[in-house]
This record gives sequence, structure tokens and C-alpha cells, in this order.
Amino acid sequence: MSNDVINPLWRHAHHTPTRIAVRCGKQALSYAELAASVETTAGYLRAQGLNPGQPLVVWANKRIETVVVMLAAWVAGLVLVPLHPALRAGQLRSIFARAKAQGIVVDAPHAQALGCTQGNPNHWGYSPTPDGAFKPLPFDAPTINTPISPLPEPPFSDLGPALAALMFTSGSTGQPKGVMVTHANLNAGAAAVSQYLGLTAVDELLAVLPLSFDYGLSQITMALRVGAGITLQDYLLPNDLKKPLIHGGITVLAGTPGLLIPLAQAGWLKDTPALRCITNSGGKLPITSVRALRAAKPAAQLFLMYGLTEAFRASVLDPAEVDTHPDSIGRAFSASVLGLVDDQGTLISEGVEGVGELVQGGPLVTAGYFNDPAATAERYRRPPTGWPNRADERVVFSGDQVRRDAAGRYYFLGRLDEQIKVQGFRISPEEIEQAALRYPGITEALAFGYAPESCPLGTLSEPSEPCFVGLVVAPDTVNRDELKSWLRSQLAPYQMPEQILSLPELPRSNNGKLDRAASRIILINQTSALQANP
Repeated sequence: MSNDVINPLWRHAHHTPTRIAVRCGKQALSYAELAASVETTAGYLRAQGLNPGQPLVVWANKRIETVVVMLAAWVAGLVLVPLHPALRAGQLRSIFARAKAQGIVVDAPHAQALGCTQGNPNHWGYSPTPDGAFKPLPFDAPTINTPISPLPEPPFSDLGPALAALMFTSGSTGQPKGVMVTHANLNAGAAAVSQYLGLTAVDELLAVLPLSFDYGLSQITMALRVGAGITLQDYLLPNDLKKPLIHGGITVLAGTPGLLIPLAQAGWLKDTPALRCITNSGGKLPITSVRALRAAKPAAQLFLMYGLTEAFRASVLDPAEVDTHPDSIGRAFSASVLGLVDDQGTLISEGVEGVGELVQGGPLVTAGYFNDPAATAERYRRPPTGWPNRADERVVFSGDQVRRDAAGRYYFLGRLDEQIKVQGFRISPEEIEQAALRYPGITEALAFGYAPESCPLGTLSEPSEPCFVGLVVAPDTVNRDELKSWLRSQLAPYQMPEQILSLPELPRSNNGKLDRAASRIILINQTSALQANP
């Protein structure tokens, strides 16, 4: 099996060299220029003594140079570890150590966050020192190269089972886990999803999601596969999308509920002339937003999808069924095998309606959690008796409860554990709690997702993902404003609690354990009361 993620870049550089591959602001690279830049940067990485199979962390803002470094890591045979640019330095250091990374590539703002202020300010490459610091490598910012003539041959072959990336995602315990994604996983995902979306070389994809998010990174791999264009765009508010969607020729937009819910309310959405395809994943999109998107862009196809980092993408709803089943996450597609197991772990027969935990098999199932055999054994297991795909030696138990109707469509009901999922990000409550417990004076802390009646996203009227993260701490003498400031220095913005409540002591269940559900109810009730009587 050849590496169908990287090899198409060389193919398009040969056959459509002047086609713009990636844009960011006023900067743009053709396919020939991108291939040349990636090859040059891969040479720099090799020159630093990084050996094939070693992890390389990339911690940088979304820009063309970041894409070049990520692709160059694969060309150099390295394992890419892309991290969200909003993480804090302490979080980066923890993941760096747990990934056993051999180097880190950062842009100037993130180098400063790490305390790397010496040397050439254009340095992007750093290696660890015994004292935990980072020293600059002789590796400057990726150079935007003119095309090499002739271009070298595609760099890879037979990389299918090799490890391509570690995608760090929070699990049911406090520390993020590194999901081991192989080249075969990347290839199968890019091929299958680009096929059912109908992507071609004439498409222009708007990459607004973080490149550390598997859904965001896949916008790059899919575009490269078919020779489409990519526009990199940061997202804070819906109007950040107005210019590229109206004037940038964007045909495909991938979003999460946190992006698509407010976008559906934007009056200008109807004026996006080229937009033909909108996809949702990372959480269930409320019915009201589905209908608003359909009303604003009736000619555009809306793909409602579901997936988990451990297996990328599980299901998709045929756009022809969106109007009649707007609350569904669809069915399995060509690269996915799905099943339901009941509370006893027994497979519910295909064609039978039921409710249970979603289980996924097929070529998108990743290789497990890096250096964590216990967590791997808990989530990745042998198929249940009667599993329909005999080729599957191991399947992923999602931890999500879903319903299946008589026609085989699935409907997301909720998490089986206490994990929080907000705006497409999977958040571990324990990670937030541990940060709060490091604040002087706090003795107890519980974090959770919640959706009060005043939730601006309008999700309380129907089952959906939480609107916000809530945090309840004890004792009640804690200064909540000072605690918020502390947490901002410890957590990524998407992890920050929207509401913090301090109590004399936290509620406990009959067996003496902290009661997360009771704490959630207390916070929601207090929040509703305050908003009713400001």
C-alpha cells in the first residue's frame, strides 16, 4: 500500500503544478510550490537527526508554514503530534513527555510561551534538554520554495501499518490520551469521506477547525487526495467566515455545532454563491439549526456525521434524508462497520431496533492509546459474538449511547461516562478539577457539562451536547473571580468553565462519593435564578 496521503501531493504537483493548493490571508502556494516546500522542510527535519518513527510535536498557529511542517513530518517518516495552539505551556510539556517526543516545532509566539527566547527568532525547531528546557535546533522557519524541476518521486511506499500521528484527546481519566493513527487509517478515512462528499479538484475547502483535531486535519488530507484547494481560517465569531464564504469561492465547509449553530442564524449565509456542501461532526446539531441551515442554503448538501478520535468517522446521514430525519447521525458508510451492544455486552442483531453502546470496526479503527495498554484494553476489545465483519480482530467501544431505528439509522443519545463534549472538543472533567484543586484553599471540585434554560444555543428543548462547562468547588470562601483568573492560566479557552459555584461542601451520594449529578442540578438552578432575578 502506498501512502495515499502524501503521494497525491507529488502527483498534483506534476499534473496541475499551478493549481493553488493552500491559502492563508494574502499568502498562497501552488501544488508545485507546496511540494517543493514540504520536501525542503523534510530535509531540514532529517538533518536534525530525527529518525523515522520518532514523534515530532507541532505547536503553532494555523498558517501555511504549519501545514508545510506537518506534511514534512510525514515525508521524513516521523510521527506527527499536532497540538492545539491554545494549550498552555504546562500542558504542552506534559504531552511532550508522555509522547516520548524527540523534538518540537513551534512558531514565535509559542516559543516565547516555552521560554525559548534565545537564538534566532525565526527558529521553529527545538529539542529537549535534561533539565526540561528546550534548546533551538539549526532549523529556520519553513521556506516557501519555488518548484523543483524535476520534482522528486513520491517519497513513500508500504507505510500502511506504520504510525502516522498521535492525536491527543481527553479520556475518562484526567490526562489526555494519545490515539495512535496509522497511515492506513489516514488513507482509508481520506478516501472514504472524500468519496461520499463528492470532493473533486475544483473544490475549495475552508479549514476553520483546529489542525490538532482529527476532523480539522482531515480537511487537509482530503483536499490533497483529490487536488482541491484549502483556505486556512481562524474562527472566533460567525462573521469571521463571512468574507471567505461570500468572496473566497469556498465550496465545502466543515463545522462543529459550536460553529454551525450561530452560523445558521447569520442572515448573510444565503449569499454564499459557491457553497455546495456543509458537514457537521464533533457533536449533535440541534434540529432547529439543521432546519435553519437548510432554509438558508436549500441547494447545498448538509452531511450530518458522527465520529470519535479512536476511529475517525463512524456514520453519515444521506443528505436526501436530512429534512425527514434531522436528528439522526446516519448509517455506517463503506469504511465503517457499526453495531449496538446492550448492557450485558450482547450484540443487538442487525435490522432490529434498539438502544445500546455504539461499537465500531473496519479500517478506520486506530491502533490504540500510546503507551497505555490498560486504557487500550478497556476501549479496544475483541468483537462481540455475531459481529458482522470477520476481518475485524478488534473493535472500538465508543462509550456513547445511541438508538437505531428499523431502517438502520442511528441517533445519538449521550455519553455513557461523565466526559464533557462542548463545541466538538472532548474535555475531561478530571483535568479541570485537578487544575481547580491546585488553587490555594480549594478542597473539593467537580466539573461537568450543562445546558441551562437560558442557553443561547437553544439546545435545551431537545437532546444535544452541553452548552457550557460548569465547575462546583468547596469551600464557599473561595474568591470565584480570582479562581477564574487562575484557571485561565492553567486551561485552554475551550476548557474554561462558564459558571463557577462555591459551596460549603459538595453533595455526596449514599455511598459517600461526590455526586456530580447533584452538583450539576444545584449550579443550573442557581444560574437560572440569577438570570431570572438579575
